Amino acid sequence: MEKKQYELNLGDHTITAQFTNLTEQADGSVMLSSQDTVVLATAVMSKDGKGNPGYFNLTVEYQERYYANGEILGSKYNRREGRPSEEAVLSGRMIDRTIRPLFDHRTTNAIQVVVTVLAVGNADPGILAINAASLALATSDIPWNGPVGAVHVGRENTEGAVLRVGNYIPQNYDSTDGGYTFDLTVCGASGVVNMIEAMAHEVSEDDMMQALNLANEHITKLEAWQQEIVTDLGITKRVVAIKDTPAEVVNVFQDVMATQVREGIFGPDGKKNLYHFEDEWKQKAEELWSDHAEAELYVKQAGDYYHHFVDDVLHEAALTGNKRSDLRDMDTVRPLYAQAGGVSPVLHGSGIFYRGNTHVFSALTLGGPDDAHTLEGMEVKGSKRFMHHYNFPPFSVGQTGRVGGFNRRAIGHGALGEKALEPVIPNKTDFPYTIRLVSETMSSNGSSSQASICASTLALMDGGVPITAPVAGIAMGVMIDTNDASNYKILTDIQGPEDHHGDMDCKVAGTRNGITAIQLDVKVSGVSLEILEHTLEKAKTARLHILDAMSEAIALPRTDISPRAPKITVLTIPVDKIGMVIGSGGKTVNEIRERTGAEISIEDDGTVFCTGKDGAADAAKEIIQSLVKDWEVGEKVEGEVVKIIDGVGVIVKFGGTHEGLVHISELATFRVEKIEDLVKEGTTLPVTVIKVDKDRGRIGLSVKKDNPNFFTNPY
Repeated sequence: MEKKQYELNLGDHTITAQFTNLTEQADGSVMLSSQDTVVLATAVMSKDGKGNPGYFNLTVEYQERYYANGEILGSKYNRREGRPSEEAVLSGRMIDRTIRPLFDHRTTNAIQVVVTVLAVGNADPGILAINAASLALATSDIPWNGPVGAVHVGRENTEGAVLRVGNYIPQNYDSTDGGYTFDLTVCGASGVVNMIEAMAHEVSEDDMMQALNLANEHITKLEAWQQEIVTDLGITKRVVAIKDTPAEVVNVFQDVMATQVREGIFGPDGKKNLYHFEDEWKQKAEELWSDHAEAELYVKQAGDYYHHFVDDVLHEAALTGNKRSDLRDMDTVRPLYAQAGGVSPVLHGSGIFYRGNTHVFSALTLGGPDDAHTLEGMEVKGSKRFMHHYNFPPFSVGQTGRVGGFNRRAIGHGALGEKALEPVIPNKTDFPYTIRLVSETMSSNGSSSQASICASTLALMDGGVPITAPVAGIAMGVMIDTNDASNYKILTDIQGPEDHHGDMDCKVAGTRNGITAIQLDVKVSGVSLEILEHTLEKAKTARLHILDAMSEAIALPRTDISPRAPKITVLTIPVDKIGMVIGSGGKTVNEIRERTGAEISIEDDGTVFCTGKDGAADAAKEIIQSLVKDWEVGEKVEGEVVKIIDGVGVIVKFGGTHEGLVHISELATFRVEKIEDLVKEGTTLPVTVIKVDKDRGRIGLSVKKDNPNFFTNPY
């Protein structure tokens, strides 16, 4: 095996890049490792652009292999890996969002990057994967404007900002227990940032910028190390034929379309006109060049030129005239509408939120602890009691198309909303419910993911979930002068055309107190820290404005949950009595479930959750309390005779599950000749506890002690 190895000390650990001929038919590959975690990244570009689908054809795959964690997972009948887990999808999306802006999108060749996790140690394979993808591309002959670096930053309460490069950050970012108050993944190069994924516990804008600056310092080291490797390996990049737009296409467009496009894409109907002009131009192009030798190429280049022209028009308008496509001011948020509830009493909670033409409906469902989502992935195991899911049906943008199924974008947007809301969700002790939110995008014109955060907050409050603070989200954009990066204009609340043709989509969510989530994507090589600082400032102003509008719909969570939601009662039992409640093979707890209709969840510390409707939870709690109760001498209770022992006494069942003996001498004040003369099985008796033998689990009872006249002497 041919092998070449490079090392970098970053933070407290070493990252090792190993280049071998293991994957010699790939255009580029590297095995990157740190703290026993190993990932393999490969990059391949097709030999030509044949079969190009009409757009830049980049695919990124992040593959989990259970052997990487020394496990055999799956069902009894299928031990192969199935479709990607949510964690794999999100990791793949982060790689894609980092490397995509650094390609020339005029490239027609197909490009595929595949990252396979070979071993999981103490380092985060997701962070290593981004760096590995960068190295695989940078050391290949595929044209690409890298390398880039990726780092993880986590802040501990007790130690300020602490850098964690490639290390696991705890899954539960709880600021109340001394854990991490934010988890930040940052990617970039040459002093600019081109991807951010962050979750935070109401972190201030100043603290977030401190973390970004810290990340940038280490990104610079990673970039320099990768550049040294590229230089040492001496790879020559492949020359890919990229055809410029024919002058004939440009001239025709300028003659027949330029003026109306330049004027028509501004105003209330700007977005609609944008698509109308695109269709009109495509039709003209097909008519003009249908007989041309390269008709298909000409039509594609005509479409590409249209988008480049619109890019230039929107940039020029923003940079020179402070003009936006819908004529709003740079800092103005579109008209807002917020509604909490009012859809149907069947729902446990609901929210509707409008921002301009983006409309989202969110529904809340509450369940018991057993409804939590079980996680059994390669990297993440355990359970999740809070979930946010996002749907984007084709009708939301006035189109037809596939509905449902596996959708990476929907998974990514759902996860972003979940990150934004997780920091304000009450802990299990205070609110033991499993919480699921589903956001349905009903109409979309930019930033539906952030509207889903707002609608979900309304649904949580409508459902009586005692969140610590309302959360709102806003999408920010920027237009940068290609000739002078210091000349830029930040746009608040970007809509469709500004998202598509702008240089940045920076989503920022948070409360009045601070940031809870950030997601940054760019279409340029990156944005400066100065731009990010100003973006966060303007996002805060917009966020407060949105929170004001939401508070008019509902200021505080409702005091009670929906009567349609199940009730959960909580009790704590001694740990040594857990087995008593469960019973042999689960017999006792299953009997309680069948008797009451409640779901019962028992934790290792003795906490018991009883979940049910129509009094089921209370009934189950009462039975369990009685079952674990330590009876004391002198306590009085009613019980049912379940067995008669001739000449000895009767066994009485009381307190739901306890049994005790009433000796024949304790039945009455007179001598009892025959027990059946006084009682039969099923008779209810008032009894008093007169003896408790805890070691042997026996209880002595008496009727006559406190009820001497209960029986009439039959003799």
